[in-house]
Amino acid sequence: MFTRREIMKTTLATGAVAFMAPAGLGNAAAPTLRWQHLPAGENGFYRAPVLLTGPTEALLIDGGFTYPDGRAVVEAIKATGRTLGTIYVSQSDPDYYFSLKPVREAFPNARVIAASATIEAIRGNLEKKLETWGPQLGENGPQTVADIVMPEAFDGDSLTVDGETVEIVTVADMENRRYLWVPSLKAVFGGVMIFSGVHVWVADTATPEVRAVWRANLDAIAARNPAVVVAGHMTPDAPTDLSGVRHTKAYLEAFEEELARAADSAALKQAMLARYPNLGMGIALDIGSKVATGEMKWG
Repeated sequence: MFTRREIMKTTLATGAVAFMAPAGLGNAAAPTLRWQHLPAGENGFYRAPVLLTGPTEALLIDGGFTYPDGRAVVEAIKATGRTLGTIYVSQSDPDYYFSLKPVREAFPNARVIAASATIEAIRGNLEKKLETWGPQLGENGPQTVADIVMPEAFDGDSLTVDGETVEIVTVADMENRRYLWVPSLKAVFGGVMIFSGVHVWVADTATPEVRAVWRANLDAIAARNPAVVVAGHMTPDAPTDLSGVRHTKAYLEAFEEELARAADSAALKQAMLARYPNLGMGIALDIGSKVATGEMKWG
């Protein structure tokens, strides 16, 4: 998919990283927690890890895909001056954990955790993922199982950063889907439920029924009335608000409409490109179309 030369470029968007606090609070009600997202470009599948910081501690929500992405995250963490206590991996896809080796090397005392189901899913297809991506990533990604930072099991429903609660939300009626909700920031972070500025990855939700459940859960996220939403996959310039939720739901609705009248995956892909001509991560549409029409099996 990518050449080694392309992969060698750091995919984090320079200049896109900034500490954020909830809009409208002002100096009179400065929050204890702050956040910054670290969005990658195309070679990193537009992944957006989130760094959550308090007065002394830091929590990294997810890794990225390439080692250059991981090293850029390391520099961002160091720049905060906080102690990285925990890395939480919210999803089993390789672009959520492949980049963690340089992060672990820089912060050996940070615990790396994930839900038991997430770890089981990682172990279930790790060798296949390494076989597929190792040759393409070369020195910029893991090559063997020994290169993988495997999380420890954590099935609690919350974490803390300097005493403030970070809730782990298990998505209703969907297999192995989670995101994090920070009440004090009214913020949604992590997970693979929300996309912004890119094609939506539907290959893991192969039936209309499960995609309908997905849309219902997007409504549940919107009902929280979040002030901040960082999509799991997003272009570096995408807004960090409910627009990602709206985009994902509208895309899934359009996908169902076009799937119902498409003769094959090529027709489905063409119809979706006509409706969404300027989105990134075209591989998501390419594979998703084939899976939805039964031309390819995935997972």
